[in-house]
Amino acid sequence: MSARSELILVVTNKRDVTTDYVVMELRRRGLRFIRLNTEDLPQHEIAMVNGDPSNLTLIGPCGNLSLADVTGAYYRRPGNIEVDGSDAVAEYVVAEWSAIIRSLWNALEGRWLNSPFSILRAEDKPRQLAAARRVGLQIPRTLVTNAFGHARAFLAEGPMVAKPLRHALINDGAIGSVIFTSRVDALDAADADSFRRAPMILQREISKQSDIRLLVVDDRAFATRILSQAYDETQVDWRKGVRRDLDHELMELPTDVAAACISVTRDLGLRFAAIDLVEDPDGRFWFLEANPNGQWAWIEQRTGAPVTAAIVDALCAGSPT
Repeated sequence: MSARSELILVVTNKRDVTTDYVVMELRRRGLRFIRLNTEDLPQHEIAMVNGDPSNLTLIGPCGNLSLADVTGAYYRRPGNIEVDGSDAVAEYVVAEWSAIIRSLWNALEGRWLNSPFSILRAEDKPRQLAAARRVGLQIPRTLVTNAFGHARAFLAEGPMVAKPLRHALINDGAIGSVIFTSRVDALDAADADSFRRAPMILQREISKQSDIRLLVVDDRAFATRILSQAYDETQVDWRKGVRRDLDHELMELPTDVAAACISVTRDLGLRFAAIDLVEDPDGRFWFLEANPNGQWAWIEQRTGAPVTAAIVDALCAGSPT
């Protein structure tokens, strides 16, 4: 397929720096692309001939977009639709444009790097653990519960960490609270009522030598070792404290571990995943989770791993059979 016949659609938001990497690579290669920032959707004119989403066209800030011309599409954290006002009419307008978005997502099925619907399904962390177990990856012993008694019994068996099932942010005003993976040293009876409010993931804590961020793009895998044990605040969750001086180094995972992670990605219906692993002091690797739309730009910036190029290669190649 020639560059002239390709049209890559990048669906994102106006402030996503990671998308900028992809855009720069598309420009460097001289490829045709359209960046659609979904906040701006109401500023577009839309037409869908015969009500057929495959005929959908948009004209506006993104330029002139015809879905029939799109050969590859990248879904990268689109923004909330922005309209004037906050009344019932504004809510109606947002709902109608949201319906158009669903039609657009469906019409591009088979052309996405990761389909939005596949991303939604793949965010199911228990499903991820089941997929990892099927391909032979080691996972920490896990309990998902809001039952205080079960949690207390689990803790009695050995060191335990807790983390959220889905949302890692509590929006409590202008500044939200981030919920990191945390070590649980004790559970007292006074904690019971709070514990029952929502289910969470409890896992046996694995002693760490390092954390691993593995970026999978189709059949390619880029592994980075994060030396998280150098500082007290990053030993349980390397994101805590937002340290910018954590050492990162490219590494080669054992072939069987890398292949299993690629298999997990495919099993989840994805072509891209940011997978978190733990390396224990004996050099064994433990699967924690797979983020279907995870961050990766900082890895390329810190290590030089050619992730952007791999993503653009995948977008140009189309969906693998």
